[in-house]
Amino acid sequence: MTRYDRKEGDLIIGAGSTSAMITLRERVTHDGVVINLPVDHTAATVTAALVETFAAVPAHLARTLTWDQGTEMARHLDFTAQTGIPVFFAERSSPWQRGANENFNGLVRQYFPKNTDLSVHSAERVSGVVTDLNTRPRKSLGFQTPAFRFRQAARAA
Repeated sequence: MTRYDRKEGDLIIGAGSTSAMITLRERVTHDGVVINLPVDHTAATVTAALVETFAAVPAHLARTLTWDQGTEMARHLDFTAQTGIPVFFAERSSPWQRGANENFNGLVRQYFPKNTDLSVHSAERVSGVVTDLNTRPRKSLGFQTPAFRFRQAARAA
């Protein structure tokens, strides 16, 4: 049985380390989410944004979250208490343990390059980028789109 419930997450940081974006990717469907954090990326801000985002995801599609060991997840126990989703941490210097998310970060950086101010992007712009990425056919999905695969998984409750 294929499980569509394992999310991987990370932050991409903007110029001057002030702005950031949370990136999330589901390991099987490749469905991605980007959350803009224009003001800060403290543990409290990241936790609040993740709780809000995961509230909109069907429960059977969000059972775990794997993250790197950044300080932005210092309140991971609060996240788990509020969502029921345990957080697992990849080993230091082991990006392959979150390979789907690292790949997604590369795709996101095509739209939001390194050393740019991420705070200038509107919610509509970020949403448009997510739509573009999730409707881009992928060879690894038999040239289906992540959006199509995610809809299939959502119906397979």
